[in-house]
Amino acid sequence: MLDIDLCGPSVAYLLNLEGKDVHQSSEGWVPIYTDSTKSLAVMSIGFLLKNRNDAVIWRGPKKTAMIRQFLEDVCWEELDYLIIDTPPGTSDEHITVMECMKDVKCDGAIIVTTPQEVALEDVRKEVTFCRKTGIEIVGVVENMSGFVCPNCQECTNIFSSGGGKALAELVKVPLLGTLPIDPRIGALGGTGKAVVNELPDCTTSVVFKQIVEHLTKSSGNLNKA
Repeated sequence: MLDIDLCGPSVAYLLNLEGKDVHQSSEGWVPIYTDSTKSLAVMSIGFLLKNRNDAVIWRGPKKTAMIRQFLEDVCWEELDYLIIDTPPGTSDEHITVMECMKDVKCDGAIIVTTPQEVALEDVRKEVTFCRKTGIEIVGVVENMSGFVCPNCQECTNIFSSGGGKALAELVKVPLLGTLPIDPRIGALGGTGKAVVNELPDCTTSVVFKQIVEHLTKSSGNLNKA
């Protein structure tokens, strides 16, 4: 997993990897692994900061150079998938990734939105960016799709509903899934624990598994997860 949200890196925190040091090898930077099996390699500027409160105040050229180094000078070894977590918008980060990956077969982009119209207005610009740069859109994921009560498990649409579905229909791509707000999942943030292991029967885990199944099928790699 490559986190290129340079101004707001969160992957190191979410995976409980803060404080880990990135080392240099003859083949480039060695990514941080989540466990001894080395099944998930992670690179983020968060590993290069002294603490989570440090701000990255860079202009475009320096951002571009950092992202290029992440893509070209990290010893990823053999990969099944490279998942790139980008910040919102269509700025330097996205353009740099697009330019660096133009000679590599890319499965495509997953568009993540929340259901309310103000969010959809911004996300439609992401769709336009992908279309103009020739990046295939794999599908849409609607996040914060309702609130799951921790007591009765009833889901209430506190924002609105159906925004992700409407966007998917508008741009003619699959709706990969809708993910509700669940306080139990928020409590797992920063622990490094996966919701699919800790809460295997909750809606989020079921939807995540469905998304993974769809992505592996669409990429032609049924034996990978």
